[in-house]
Amino acid sequence: MPELPEVETTRRGIAPYIEGQEVTEVLVRQPRLRVPVPDDLAERLVGARIGVLMRRAKYLQIPIQVGGALEGDASATLLWHLGMSGSLRIARVGDLPKKHDHVDVVTASGYVLRYHDPRRFGFVDWQATDAAQDKRLAHLGPEPLSDAFNGKWLYTLSRNKRVAVKPFLMDNQVVVGAGNIYAAEALFMAGIDPRRAAGRVSRARYDALALAVKEVLAAAITQGGTTLRDFVSGQGEPGYFAQRLNVYGRHGQPCLRCGAELRRITLGQRASVFCPGCQR
Repeated sequence: MPELPEVETTRRGIAPYIEGQEVTEVLVRQPRLRVPVPDDLAERLVGARIGVLMRRAKYLQIPIQVGGALEGDASATLLWHLGMSGSLRIARVGDLPKKHDHVDVVTASGYVLRYHDPRRFGFVDWQATDAAQDKRLAHLGPEPLSDAFNGKWLYTLSRNKRVAVKPFLMDNQVVVGAGNIYAAEALFMAGIDPRRAAGRVSRARYDALALAVKEVLAAAITQGGTTLRDFVSGQGEPGYFAQRLNVYGRHGQPCLRCGAELRRITLGQRASVFCPGCQR
């Protein structure tokens, strides 16, 4: 499933091709996604201009400007989610669609924003006018690379929590973007056993964990995300952070730090790999 680094990689990859561009055509080949494609998608997009792309958690936000400058207020915002196997890629007018290419947004420059999703678990939908009232966004925690996310925040929220620290870290109301891969890697970097109760982690160790989350996500974004199965960037390129994974997917192999055999357990119905020697 594309996580925050993959979505941020997508945003950065497609933005130079479509920001400020007028939409000339919308093609919907398959409207039956996880959320049905809005019936008025073409009506509202054609003739409008695409604003500056943003991201909130794993959602891409695409402002739509009608009759205004790029810096003006958005008339509406498209909320795009990649689901489990989706990708947004840049094509050119005339490029033949492939199987599972469900939606095209064609721009006056000749570039096409093309949505590909074999499993159809993603969606494109209109965001509520007031983002704070949109049920999909209203209860999200802070962005992990922002100043609002730090050790003090984690420590405060974790007091008296009996849940294991890894599922606690993966809770989107605690922080967005710390999915299974990146939570496992950050806990390894901070030396914290993923089974430890969240309420029994000290402030100092949460300081280290917050820094580790920031470091691992920033590195993943730089590397273009983690390609395990389906993810590719806006240009169709895979992500390379998988080559730098310390624990995720490496159970039974020696720890790169101490040489102990990495163990795999299940936490919150998700597989988790950790080093029993390095993580306490």
